[in-house]
Order: sequence, then C-alpha cells, then structure tokens
Amino acid sequence: MGKPECESKKHTYPFRGMGLLLLFSFFIFALSSWNAAQKFQQTPYVLKYPLYFGNRIHIPEDNPLTEEGVALGRKLFYETRLSANNSLSCGSCHMQEKAFTDGKKLSKGVDGAFSERNAMSLANLLWARKFFWDGRSASLEEQASVPMINPHEMGQSLVISVRKLQNTTAYPKLFKNVFGDGQVTEKRIVMALAQFERTLISANSRYDKYLQHTAQLSTEEMLGLNLFNTAPNPEKGIRGANCARCHGGPKNYQELFHNNGLDLVSADPGIERISGQKTDHGRFKVPTLRNIALTAPYMHDGRFNTLEEVIEHYSEHIQQSESLSAFLQHESNVKEGTALKLVPKEKKALLAFLNTLTDSTFITDPKFSNPFLSQNHKIR
Repeated sequence: MGKPECESKKHTYPFRGMGLLLLFSFFIFALSSWNAAQKFQQTPYVLKYPLYFGNRIHIPEDNPLTEEGVALGRKLFYETRLSANNSLSCGSCHMQEKAFTDGKKLSKGVDGAFSERNAMSLANLLWARKFFWDGRSASLEEQASVPMINPHEMGQSLVISVRKLQNTTAYPKLFKNVFGDGQVTEKRIVMALAQFERTLISANSRYDKYLQHTAQLSTEEMLGLNLFNTAPNPEKGIRGANCARCHGGPKNYQELFHNNGLDLVSADPGIERISGQKTDHGRFKVPTLRNIALTAPYMHDGRFNTLEEVIEHYSEHIQQSESLSAFLQHESNVKEGTALKLVPKEKKALLAFLNTLTDSTFITDPKFSNPFLSQNHKIR
C-alpha cells in the first residue's frame, strides 16, 4: 500500500515546480510592465484660449496633445537636420517675431529656388480644417511633411530625416518620452510637429482685450472696426468695408476660399489646379488677420508690401473676373460701383483697427521660441 503513495508523490512534484515557475514568470512580467508604465508617463497639455474662440477644434484621437509631445514638436520645428543641407527648419520660413511668417515675398529653399507662394502665418491652427493657400491638406499631420520633402523647400525625404534623428543621442530618448520607445519614424515626426503647431494660439491682442472689456479702442479704431464689420449700402447711406464676411468672428478667420479680385486672369490658378473647375480660378484660402501688421508682404504671391496697399486694392482695384468672390461683386459705397471707394479717413481708420490685432505676447512667448537659441545648444 505504501509504494503507490510514494509513486504518486514523485508524479506531483514536477507539476508543482512548473506552477511555481509560471507564477514567478508572471510576477516578473507584471513587474516589468509596471516598471515600463511607471517610466512612460505623459502629461496632458492644457490648451488655454478665450471662450469666444469656440470649441470647434481639431485634435486627432490618435495624437492627443501632451507636454512631452509638444516639447518634441517644438524642437523638430526648429531642427535644421530635417533639411537636405542642414540649413533650414520649419522656423526658417515661419519666424516667431513675424507671427510665423518670414517677411519675404517668396521663400528660398535649399536648392536656391523660391517657393511658389508666400509663407502663411501660423496662428490659431487648432481651429483650421484645411491647410496651404489651396487647402490641399486636411490635417496638420498631413501638412507637416509637404515642405520637408519639397525639393524647393527643405528638400529631404522623411526616410533620411528619420535616419539623421535616430543617429543622435538625444532624439531617441525624446521620442521614447512621447511614444513609449525610442524608435524615430516618419509618422511620429509629423505627429510631434502637429502637436506643437496646435499650441500656437494668439489671443492677447488689444482687440482681445476690447472683446474681454478690459481695454477700450480709440475713436479712430472704433470707426475702423465698424467699417470692418459693415457691408456698404449706398442706397441707404450705409458705408462699410465689408471685411467681416471673410475675416469675421473673434479669431478674424473663417475657413473660406475666394478669388479676391487681384487679376482678371491669375498666373496662379489657385485651387482650380486641384479641382479642375474654372469657377475655382484664382481662388485661395482666406488667411487669418491675426497679427496682420507683422506678416507683410501680403497675398498668396506677396505682391503688396504694406497694409495701405492692401486696403487700396479692395477700395479701388477689384478685378471683376468670372470667378470673383460673390462677396466682392458690386460691393461699393457708391451706387453701381464695382469697388468699395473708401475715403481717406476710412482707410486710415481701417488701418488703425487692423493694428489692434497685433498680439505682442504671441511673438515673444518663450513656449514658441527656438529652443536651440534659448538653450544655446544643439542636440547631439
């Protein structure tokens, strides 16, 4: 009777050992996972903007904003390794002190050629759905790669950019802080850039203070504001500049595309090149007027050097082409007129109001500045 009991014990020990081994392995796995989770902790980025800007913002579910992601995106925005000859970054054509434009009619790329269109201001992109003058990109993630790989802009494939960043000491660590591992990828580069660009919020101009009832505009600025928001009606004796139909709202931006009467036949077809529709000839994205005093020269081709020239265009020189925006057709302060025909006092007032849209804190905020200059170092 004793022998069978002994044999039974001999068969039981191996299973107990295996069970302990499995339990130990599970413990190690759980501990490793816990440690990894502890090391990969991200801090949500808190966006701050006025309630009157509205909440129709666009943040992809797979690319939420984090402090770590925005910090990485800021470095990449100013990283010259993302260009073919290591001389240009996004910040080269989008300079903070110029409200993220470059002050040039057209921008020079790594090959010495000039861009096709004027560099657009980067402000309040959080609310935008279409990007570039022709609206070709539907997200900041999609937009981010275009200038990097354009041979006449930064001129470098994302494959090479990935290799350059991966071979540094610092960037794999920064990517690990954001994405959980140190692998640099094309997708992660544009995701981080998009995160940073979504934080570029301009909401502290004198006009903002006026909207918040913490500042007053001068009599001349108020006249400009009223002209800005009013459509002319000469039959009723109502004078206006009719700007708000395209640039209205607290952000001075509406996602519209218009032919604004620059030419009878535009050398640049605008979104007609994409749509193939003649009615889209010379149509371009309506830009924000935030910080407009800082973003000269103006228009998609940078043809106007001053805001006075811009006002003069709308007041006197609208070209009545077939694709002219309906908002500009026969809008005039004189009966049967084809242009606004503002008087000098009105032009001066309109200019005074446009200057209230300048946000000096936006162009000096350290959060948006070039980290390599402020920290006096370059990532190795």
